[in-house]
Amino acid sequence: MHSYEPRHGHGLAHDPLNSIVAPRPIGWISTVSTAGVRNLAPYSFFNLYSYRPPIVGFTSTRWKDSAENARQTGEFVWNLATRPLAAPMNASSAEVPADVDEFALAGLDGVPSVLVAPPRVEGSPVSFECRVTQQINLNDVSGAATKGWLTLGEVVMVHISEDALVEGAYSTVATHPILRGGGPVDYFEITADARFGMKRP
Repeated sequence: MHSYEPRHGHGLAHDPLNSIVAPRPIGWISTVSTAGVRNLAPYSFFNLYSYRPPIVGFTSTRWKDSAENARQTGEFVWNLATRPLAAPMNASSAEVPADVDEFALAGLDGVPSVLVAPPRVEGSPVSFECRVTQQINLNDVSGAATKGWLTLGEVVMVHISEDALVEGAYSTVATHPILRGGGPVDYFEITADARFGMKRP
């Protein structure tokens, strides 16, 4: 076994943590600044945390424009990243100044949301309009604040492409979602051949 205490370093060519906890859903988050600038950025620290009410969250490893815009406006939109949208999703991850519109940078059009100001990504088969419920500065085991910030939001509107609905049920594979793997370049696509079934006991 290769064992290590993270605080002393991993001793490997690349940190294995995000390769082990993988693949991870991508939080492709759109926000709008108080100045009206659209922001779009992917976060691999993202997940669903509650059914009722539906709450999703994304974590910035440091304070970023998405977190700032969410704090200032109280709103964000999650957009499903898919295989056809992989290249523009990657383009939207560029480190650029806050006054740069990442929709334009990635060659994407925005679709108006219904209940919140940030636009949805045109072509994304699923989007969640969200209102911020909490922003939490993550602490380490000693209680000291880290640079990480978790933004949580209640889903107030869901948009699903009709193509993703099969006999009244959402089909995960129909949308060709992509997930973040480990290392600098790895992503995975969910496909039907990777599926297996188990009923809970």
